[in-house]
Amino acid sequence: MATSAPVQETAKPRRVPTKRSRWALEVGWKYIVAVVVVFVAAFPLVYILSASLSTSASLSGSARLFESFSLTNYQALSETKYWTWVVNTLIIGFSTAIGATLMGAAAAYAFSRFRFKGRRTSLTSLLIIQMFPQTVAFIAVFLLLISLGNVIPALGLNSKIALICVYLGGALGANTFLMYGFFNSIPQELDEAAKMDGATHAQTFWRLIMPLVTPILAVVALLGFITAFGDFILSKIVLTKEDNWTLAVGMYGWVSDQLTARWGIFAAGAVIASIPILVLFLALQRYIVGGLTSGSVKG
Repeated sequence: MATSAPVQETAKPRRVPTKRSRWALEVGWKYIVAVVVVFVAAFPLVYILSASLSTSASLSGSARLFESFSLTNYQALSETKYWTWVVNTLIIGFSTAIGATLMGAAAAYAFSRFRFKGRRTSLTSLLIIQMFPQTVAFIAVFLLLISLGNVIPALGLNSKIALICVYLGGALGANTFLMYGFFNSIPQELDEAAKMDGATHAQTFWRLIMPLVTPILAVVALLGFITAFGDFILSKIVLTKEDNWTLAVGMYGWVSDQLTARWGIFAAGAVIASIPILVLFLALQRYIVGGLTSGSVKG
């Protein structure tokens, strides 16, 4: 009996992805992720703005955003000590930012350019100390300020100067290490050339090195300001009187009691409090994104 020849199956043609499908696989999904990220980041901000313009004192008083529009909460800020707290916060924030920047730059320059006994031990000690948050030592800080207040009242409790000193002490280690690597990336030949021209260490530091490290100075200043601006625990411990409170401490009193919480005025205060940080960031943005030695060497 004759057998029939096996039937050969024809290969199916390979499907070539279209231009639209390639775009969706390579680029399109990124837009979806970006939209989700923007929504998650922007929704709390929009919600707080809506609550600040609402006539209700509760955050859950309305089911829709911007259901009502009123400036009552903003007008009510003038009936409190909000603007006194704003001034206190700005004084503490800018003082901390300037002090942390200058102290960190001086320490980083010394560790980067000089060789002295105990240099490596000091760097290691700063690295270990900065691993612990400053709030761990708030009991020691409290007892220390009580003792200092008996001798020097300006450095005791309820003193803005004392709080600034506490912030500067905590920021020294982190800022020094952050700026230390930045200083090391600057060629030491620039220092040697300045010495040959008769420049002192101070002139080299202020006139040559500091302009080259402007980007890291801007970063340290911004971080120092934000840290002092938003801190609650240390400022609550150090500042005991209402006239010396910062925004974080004062505004917390509006919502600390659930029965008498004033969320509307709290939202209005939070919106205004975000303006200084936004303005400072926009002012320092061109320095942050600038190059290390941009414009320092002319061809």
